[in-house]
Amino acid sequence: MPRDRVAARRAPPAPRPRGPPPPACPWCSHRRYPSRGLPSLRVIPVLDLRAGRAVLARGGRRESYAAVRSVLTGGGGEGDPVPLARAFHEDLGCDECYVADLDAIAGARVQGALLGRLAGLGAALWIDAAVTDPARAWGLIRLGAARVVVGLETLSSLRSLAAVVEATGPERVVFSLDLRDGAPVVRSGVAARATPLDLARAALDAGVTSLLVLDVARVGSGRGVDDRLVSALRAAHPGVQLFAGGGIASVPDIERLADLGLDGVLLATALHDGRLGRADLEAVRRRHPRDSR
Repeated sequence: MPRDRVAARRAPPAPRPRGPPPPACPWCSHRRYPSRGLPSLRVIPVLDLRAGRAVLARGGRRESYAAVRSVLTGGGGEGDPVPLARAFHEDLGCDECYVADLDAIAGARVQGALLGRLAGLGAALWIDAAVTDPARAWGLIRLGAARVVVGLETLSSLRSLAAVVEATGPERVVFSLDLRDGAPVVRSGVAARATPLDLARAALDAGVTSLLVLDVARVGSGRGVDDRLVSALRAAHPGVQLFAGGGIASVPDIERLADLGLDGVLLATALHDGRLGRADLEAVRRRHPRDSR
């Protein structure tokens, strides 16, 4: 573990590609610039994409994911991600959306045309598409990503994470601490014996300022997130942007996480089955304004 941390700190800066600048990201530096702070807890819907369709994630068993049927589209347009993304933004009032390209994560090509189309619908996209180097990160930014998600499960090394942060800037990077039943999901050679807290510390050492805790075993379960872990992370890193997803199913779930000091939550199943609607989300935002931490 210590060697990997040192490597992350010493990673040489990667050159920024030439060309037009990427899309503006006006809201993602609110910790360093409190006057630009966000007014409320961030509620971020999730779209999981496989072969051009939106699928409903459950328990991290991707081979069993089925096309989404959502109350947001009246149960019609099964698996069509465009009306779902539009409903997240226009009907639920969500200004951000987390998009996971499951094809890219599995080693296939990025669904570039679809991602570009989704980016044009108005919400700021967080795109998780197996970002392991600056070239992939910049490619997604040029497609319209406001932030790129570097997932632990596809990360080749902490040095690679540092290179992405250096190349794009920390405000454009979210590190996803991918877990399964509380255990880190890592590739061989990436601190296999490290704890979630160890990995979070190493990610911050690599320059990360935004951290997402995502336990795939809890996704779609309604069990909520691991309160003890996110509490420990918040206590250890009070200045980091901290988000969580997986199993969040109710207003009390969201409010508990807000009270623990999280900056935002990721939701999917509870939005599609109608357990959470616009009125619920607006009430949570009103009750939990963000501080300028």
